[in-house]
Amino acid sequence: MEENQNFKSGYVSIIGAPNVGKSTLLNTILGQKLAIVTPKPQTTRNQIRGIVTTDNHQIIFVDTPGLMNPKYRLQSEMVRTAYGALGDGDVVLFVVDATRPNTEIEDSILKRLRRTKSTTILVLNKVDLIAKPKLLPIFEDYSQKFEFAHMIPISALTADGVPVLLEQIESYLPLGPLYFPEDQISDLPERFFIAETVREKIMLLTQREIPYASAVIIEEFEKRQSKKSGEITYIRAIVYAERQTQKQIIIGKGGQLIKRVGELARIDIEKFLDVRVFLELYVTVKTDWRKDVRKLREVGGFMDM
Repeated sequence: MEENQNFKSGYVSIIGAPNVGKSTLLNTILGQKLAIVTPKPQTTRNQIRGIVTTDNHQIIFVDTPGLMNPKYRLQSEMVRTAYGALGDGDVVLFVVDATRPNTEIEDSILKRLRRTKSTTILVLNKVDLIAKPKLLPIFEDYSQKFEFAHMIPISALTADGVPVLLEQIESYLPLGPLYFPEDQISDLPERFFIAETVREKIMLLTQREIPYASAVIIEEFEKRQSKKSGEITYIRAIVYAERQTQKQIIIGKGGQLIKRVGELARIDIEKFLDVRVFLELYVTVKTDWRKDVRKLREVGGFMDM
């Protein structure tokens, strides 16, 4: 890329309550799937950084866990991580679900936002699901609570309104360098996204406490030569549960559920890596890993703790 004296760059933090569409927005902006998405709250556990580079700017988007009132150590770390992104952002996107605005947790988020100096944009998501006359009262309510730089209605799912949002973000970016190579879409390791893909499938295929009591780490990740099929990427992932009963549910009758998890995850991993993959999954128990700092580190349930 030729040197551009007017080149802009900066960090944009995406925050909000659980399940408001933060990860879907990140994926839509990037034009590909980077953050895992499920209908269940608390799907995102870590900061997910996605990079968008054009001839004129580079934006590092930081998707964060949904903010909540934590009930155990993992949730506390998720909240800490989410609020930690506030101090780093040149721009903050406060994402709200238009179908259920003005929640109690959003009031506590606004209190934290008042302490930051970052430009804050209200992003009213899922506007495709409500009647347009209902939008104005919602915007009026939020404008009385906080002085937003802009309030923009979007649908992260259909991308409606997203180009307008990106234009506004760019207008607030400072002049700055190219932080990352122009073809790089994230600064996180491939192993992280592989583990997240497996965890996504577990969340989609299980119910109740199982999705939240599961963690995934990648034990092996290497290229191998096969006489029959040539080069293949071998991945061995360990799935952790908190109880023996949870382990049995994840494995499923005759191993059917974990086999299905592996099939679905392998398809996405092959797309992501653009290589042929052999994925091996093992399920084991680490009792109460979500409540113990040492165990959280061991199972990879949290990054940068």
